[in-house]
Amino acid sequence: MAAAAATAQPGLDAREWDEAAYRRGILRERDLSCRTLFRAVFYDQRDEADPDVLLAAASSDGSLASFSLSSCISSSASAHAAPQPAAAALVDPVCIVQAHSGPVYDAKFYNDPIQPLLFSCGDDGHIRGWRWHEMQSCLLPLSLQGDHVEPILDLVNPQHEGPWGARSPIPENNAIAISKQDGSLFAAAGDACAYCWDVESGKCKMTFKGHTDYLHSIAVREANHQVVTGSEDGTARIWDCRSGKCTQTIRPVQNKKFEGSWVGCIAIDASESWLACGTSSGISVWSLLSNECIFNADCGAPVQDLLFDKNQILAVGAEPALSRFTINGVVVSQIKCAPPSAFSVSMHSSGMAAVAGHGGLVDVISGFGSHLCAFRCRGLDR
Repeated sequence: MAAAAATAQPGLDAREWDEAAYRRGILRERDLSCRTLFRAVFYDQRDEADPDVLLAAASSDGSLASFSLSSCISSSASAHAAPQPAAAALVDPVCIVQAHSGPVYDAKFYNDPIQPLLFSCGDDGHIRGWRWHEMQSCLLPLSLQGDHVEPILDLVNPQHEGPWGARSPIPENNAIAISKQDGSLFAAAGDACAYCWDVESGKCKMTFKGHTDYLHSIAVREANHQVVTGSEDGTARIWDCRSGKCTQTIRPVQNKKFEGSWVGCIAIDASESWLACGTSSGISVWSLLSNECIFNADCGAPVQDLLFDKNQILAVGAEPALSRFTINGVVVSQIKCAPPSAFSVSMHSSGMAAVAGHGGLVDVISGFGSHLCAFRCRGLDR
């Protein structure tokens, strides 16, 4: 009778139950839901023959992965107009490498016309450079990827020497920026210092000291030979790249709305005249020419990344929304996005925006505000 019942209702037959596979599935799902993408950046090379748009994603599991946007769109063709995290498709990357031994906090492209490079930095204190074309031409199956690509550059933050010769832990790198003029690499580190690296020699050219707490972000102001840093100490500082000295300190936290907050992200516009600072509760925009605050906007939640899109500002943070502001602080639009907490927003020259964050989620939004696709990035889980 029992055999007959099992035959009649095969779904209740536990004789083929695989407990180990069930456990692996539960752990994989938990890992996926807890994964965070700290950066998703477009590879935006307009003269490339391949019309497909490519995206690189830096993850909390230490991986660096590349994705084909056409594949992501086809995989998530049934995504809702206002995507829900649970509805996002799980997408396999074109290539995935174990880039760092801890979370990868930032990734930036250096668009050399002959050999474009992808730089990454993370919690292990390393900055590594990867040949982008080598990552894209990978033919190995996904199950064999991870350590199949070697970095062409590996820089490590200096350790500080204490009493009796004791050395400090290697400070993490929270953000990087690249100078288009001379190819110098700048890093915002966890020891309250910023470092300038010579990529050719692999040596640290200069250290910028002055902040009293760890750095969150860094940006290059090319025309003035300056870098700007944002810190947990609540200030943004402007540094002279030739002398290494701080030339200006900006304090958005002086406003009562921002007391006790940090400067978590910064952005400089194309004319290098405006500076936007994202803090624990809003946005503060400053004129770099007059050193005056243009506006402070209270967003009600931490702003975790922002950028300039011509004369407007795009910002994301601890709420599932992509907000657009005018340079005077007027809210133009707010678009709901898939990540419940977003850590990255990037723009493509076509007008697309990619928002990435908690849950391993990426939401790609067109220049008209429609959702092209929302997907989860598969990690290094086997």
